[in-house]
Amino acid sequence: MNPAELVVAPSILAADFAYLADAARAVEGVADWLHVDVMDNHFVPNLTIGLPVVRSLLQATAIPFDIHLMITDPRRWAPEYAEAGAYNVTFHAEACDDPVALAKDLRAAGSRAGLAIDRDTPIEPYLDLLPHLDTLLIMTIKAGFGGQRFMPELLSKVRAARQRVAAEGLQIRIEVDGGIADDTIAQAAEAGADAFVAGTAVYGVPDAAEAVRRLRALAEGAQR
Repeated sequence: MNPAELVVAPSILAADFAYLADAARAVEGVADWLHVDVMDNHFVPNLTIGLPVVRSLLQATAIPFDIHLMITDPRRWAPEYAEAGAYNVTFHAEACDDPVALAKDLRAAGSRAGLAIDRDTPIEPYLDLLPHLDTLLIMTIKAGFGGQRFMPELLSKVRAARQRVAAEGLQIRIEVDGGIADDTIAQAAEAGADAFVAGTAVYGVPDAAEAVRRLRALAEGAQR
């Protein structure tokens, strides 16, 4: 991988929800994507934001949106996020009985298609689906809450995915989400991730833009 191709995606889950537009603008020019966690209090035991807020935020910034749907019935809702203008829409394998069909629907609606694998889900059954996807999001925590501790043992999934991607010459992002910070991002990059979601590591410090720059430098250094 070329370090110039790395993606850093700050997660607004860690931002002040009263100032989401300001949080987005704080990383303009340095972040590649803005990661938006949509939780429904059914698939995960937390409730965050939904389509109306995403539509409003899309008008507030030019950063491409990386939507992470932690919801039941993504076949019903996911295409609407694509139609709203999201760059990438990721749904969970555990919530969808036909990921390939939904990926096709998302692409038809105008976005890239991503599949997320939660902490306790084996990755092997989904490796054959990689040619149908644009992004594979591997959770390095249990989906549902921000601020959790990074679980390095889950990087075995990243390595397995990277091996398959390399073997088949696929064009797909391998994204990691959960506990990504200054002291963990290099491990994830070394394992083969090339897109990194960071919440409190960006929005929990005084200078969010500088935090993004620092995370990128650490990831690039791990891949040289």
